[in-house]
Amino acid sequence: MEMPAAVIQAVDAFDFSSLSSAVQDYGPAIAVVKNTWHKESLSEIISGHIAVPDEVINSALASQVGSSPQVKSLQIQSLADGRLRLEAETKKTGRIELVGTVDAFVHDGSQSYMTYTVKERELLDHGLMSWVFSRLPLAMAQNIFGKVDLGETLPMKIHHNTVTLDFQAALAQSELGQTSFMGYNLLDVIVVKEAHPHEGYVEFKTDLNVPEPVKKMLLNVVLAAE
Repeated sequence: MEMPAAVIQAVDAFDFSSLSSAVQDYGPAIAVVKNTWHKESLSEIISGHIAVPDEVINSALASQVGSSPQVKSLQIQSLADGRLRLEAETKKTGRIELVGTVDAFVHDGSQSYMTYTVKERELLDHGLMSWVFSRLPLAMAQNIFGKVDLGETLPMKIHHNTVTLDFQAALAQSELGQTSFMGYNLLDVIVVKEAHPHEGYVEFKTDLNVPEPVKKMLLNVVLAAE
């Protein structure tokens, strides 16, 4: 997606020399910013909507499969009716296919969770599905939070066919969660209000809760990296 006009104008008006003068003071934080975002992802977060293509999510999921003794492949497909298809090839039960809705995807500084409801079938092997579902939320949001070490599984609650995954602790231990820039913890300033699947991508409703000068500085960091 193209950068919003207001963001481009703000970047054009910003004094790039201030970025150079800040490198020494904010060097470690700048490295984390560069590793987490690129021009398009950060500008979309600031604009309030970021679209993450299925291929980006599936690449993140594929990188996790090697750590599982049970799962051989894992991928999603975003559907036009707002549903999300989850497909896994397992060593124990073979192919598993689930279709469901993303009922909530929230990160606001005090909580970070995703709720997914499976439609049209029952969830059976909770042990296996715990590993599968644990990979889902932060693979979906990698363009927002960067790569995060999940550990074995995320804390979750399964009630009938609804799964709620809590990824607050995982984010707190991430590079973003451990990094401050210009006095702001980078994880705390990100807001995610919802996630909605469309055909071929998932759209997140977002915000970046920092003053305009800090947004401009962050944008210049990622622009200077490209």
